[in-house]
Amino acid sequence: MSNKAFKNPILEETFNKIKAGNDAWVSEVANDTTGLFKELAKSQSPEILWIGCADSRVPANQITHTRPGDVFVHRNIANMCIHSDMNMLSVLDYAVNVLKVKHVIVAGHYGCGGVAAALSQKQFGLIDNWLCHIKDVYRLHKGEIDAITDATAKVNRLVELNVAEQVFNLCTSTIIQNAWKERDDIAVHGMVIELETGKLIDLDLTFTESAQLDDVFAYK
Repeated sequence: MSNKAFKNPILEETFNKIKAGNDAWVSEVANDTTGLFKELAKSQSPEILWIGCADSRVPANQITHTRPGDVFVHRNIANMCIHSDMNMLSVLDYAVNVLKVKHVIVAGHYGCGGVAAALSQKQFGLIDNWLCHIKDVYRLHKGEIDAITDATAKVNRLVELNVAEQVFNLCTSTIIQNAWKERDDIAVHGMVIELETGKLIDLDLTFTESAQLDDVFAYK
């Protein structure tokens, strides 16, 4: 049946694909024999908080080959962890202090459009205010980045450096700092996704205690 709300037939076609996809998902849930979805309807107990990019090519569950209920997810442009972002902080606080996740993963990805935009001198609109945080990372490592002549390699290196900075931001947040005072079973990791292969690359940026940070962040 045609929906008169759509004047453009392409909009109606793509919307119907969404509904058809949901119908197929509902059928899978109905035929599930593991009891997973009945349990998920009652509660969730994920061990992972994934902070990733909003890019459509990097969905957390598919990248980690995990089931619904395994990963608590927050995504934004270029997987940023900004100390004043109440959205991210609220997710982090709930994941750490209520769900008691054991791993917090900051997952960037090579070829990130947000990072590439931050490297340019173009204005894109409102998002420029968000990209300024990535430009700050660029400013901190300008010598290294500017020394890279290949445009793709330049973006990808800043992707890695941005992940490192966001891991650091998480580790210096009061939420993670206070969790480490009470728990020894929570770690923060920095990783990058290679789009061509789907591989999740460990950047060897794992923190498990405040002692790994600079003394300036040694809260008492």
